Amino acid sequence: MKSIGVDLETFSSVDLSKCGVYRYASSPDFEILLFGFSVDGGDVQVVDLACGEEIPADIVEALSDDSVIKWSYNNNFERVCLSNYFGTWFEPGSWRCTMVWAAYLGLPRSLEDVGAVLGLEKQKLSEGKELIRYFCVPCKPTKANGGRTRNLPEHDREKWERFKAYNLRDVEAEMQIQQRLAKFPVPEFVWEEYRQDQEINDRGIGVDMEMVTQAIAMDGRSKSELSAAMQELTELENPNSVQQMKQWLSENGIETDSLDKKAVAGLLKKVPEPLKTVLTLRQQLAKSSVKKYQAMENAVCADSRAHGMFAFYGANRTGRFSGRIIQLQNLYKNTMPDLAQARELVRCGDFEALEILYDSVPEVLSELIRTAFVPQDGRKFIVADFSAIEARVIAWIAGERWRIKVFEGGGDIYCASASQMFHVPVEKHGVNGHLRQKGKQAELACIAEGQPVLTDKGLIPIEAVTREHRLWDGENWVSHEGVVFRGNVR
Repeated sequence: MKSIGVDLETFSSVDLSKCGVYRYASSPDFEILLFGFSVDGGDVQVVDLACGEEIPADIVEALSDDSVIKWSYNNNFERVCLSNYFGTWFEPGSWRCTMVWAAYLGLPRSLEDVGAVLGLEKQKLSEGKELIRYFCVPCKPTKANGGRTRNLPEHDREKWERFKAYNLRDVEAEMQIQQRLAKFPVPEFVWEEYRQDQEINDRGIGVDMEMVTQAIAMDGRSKSELSAAMQELTELENPNSVQQMKQWLSENGIETDSLDKKAVAGLLKKVPEPLKTVLTLRQQLAKSSVKKYQAMENAVCADSRAHGMFAFYGANRTGRFSGRIIQLQNLYKNTMPDLAQARELVRCGDFEALEILYDSVPEVLSELIRTAFVPQDGRKFIVADFSAIEARVIAWIAGERWRIKVFEGGGDIYCASASQMFHVPVEKHGVNGHLRQKGKQAELACIAEGQPVLTDKGLIPIEAVTREHRLWDGENWVSHEGVVFRGNVR
């Protein structure tokens, strides 16, 4: 036996999309329902574990045998689930992921989409989502289903047989993908990087759950007080409603198409009181960064660590890791001089002191997000980031000397690009600094194979187009700012 292709169908009351596979598979009610497998590309077999069948002994032995390669699509799911099922941790060295293979070649990460792109003879069955909803997640108790909270095989035998066929087809589709991609193998150094990625995800990151719990409670109390204050000032039934707030602003002489962060910041510069206070309250209520505390609570496992926070080749065009669940790659920056004091106030739940000492509780909670992650005793975190890594590499590959010189001189490539585009000097936080964002949009658009789009204002980067809200006027796409797109932009 050289290799095994594996696909699982599982049940857990934990929400996989919100909590991740490590928390999902460690739930007390976690269960593997179906175990589909193929040995060395042979016929697919499905083991019906939910109905009492057992995985063959030689297959169980092979799962922990490093000389046997274990293949699956989104391999991290199968490896973690099987580790929890057998109560022994399977190290990632001999596990390979067909999804990573597809992503490495620029194909979609979805099994269904890869099958469509490659035109597979045996593609993923489309009814799978409905069957997964029926068997793999808790159901709502009703009179019709006898008040049960879970659907078992005996509740619908015909659906169960279709579910087994779905499991079998997934293994077949994964095997066909491997056959199609066989001429384009993943280099060993990439598989080594994948192994390191899996070790990082297995290890996880420590979370101070006492602080997280207090932060969530404080955020709830703060939102309640801010909403009450807004309601008192506006007399609106629901001051959080965008429609009601726009109407209230209109009645007070302010017209706006949007109440997003940028629009509210612009309005604050020109509106009088009490509108300024209302918009400031709304700005504080809209703080989305504090949602990361809830994501931490969802993802943390019994070891007080959050696991599985990174997706290897998540950005498959560039091969970059992408974030999952908590999004560790996008954390609010610390700027407070008295960070330790604020953290201690939150951790001990002293909401009154926090209100007295700081202007905005939501802002403090956002600043403290990074401090909720704690290193092991005797260790510390080192936070680092590549500076414009994609732009640097592409400039080197393309041999663009003027761009390389910008980097060599410690310059800002976004400012340099904007300066080239608009023929004026551009400095970050300085002269024409507002144009830097346009330079950044152009950079990212060109990296992602974007093309300039013709508008009634001239050529603009497609990245700028995709970030705007567009409306169809019957002939053209038109932005809220009134820019008319001449190209076929959707």
